[in-house]
Amino acid sequence: MGLNGKLVVSMEVKCGGHLFHDLYQTSSHHVTNISSDKVHHFDIHEGEDLRAGSIIGWKYTHDGKVKVTKQLIEAVDEEKKSITWKVLEGDTLELYNSFTISASFEDNWATWTFVYEKKTEDTPEPVTLLKLMIDITRDLEGHLHKI
Repeated sequence: MGLNGKLVVSMEVKCGGHLFHDLYQTSSHHVTNISSDKVHHFDIHEGEDLRAGSIIGWKYTHDGKVKVTKQLIEAVDEEKKSITWKVLEGDTLELYNSFTISASFEDNWATWTFVYEKKTEDTPEPVTLLKLMIDITRDLEGHLHKI
């Protein structure tokens, strides 16, 4: 039927992937300062920190519009430097029945994976959303490379 999809991008980064993992795992709120033209706000809605089971929220610009998302941190793997978020609410779920984002930051590689179910066959693949993640990763890379 073709309603389920998966998009993956791996990109080499100039600084160690562990720095990206640490940023998302311990200091996600700094993403709004580093990539402020793309990410405008970050909140922890439930939970006291950025561990599996916590619910977080983002406000961001995508395709020229300000959008919001609320996500459950499903899994964190310190060894593999990976994090998985499940979208619970927000603009993304207007087009998709389910949407999961995984990020892995091993060695000098950042890998983003989207797994989703489109609401209709006409729903576009989330390529522009993946491009946004690439652009944010490049912003973070520029910041982390200076450190």
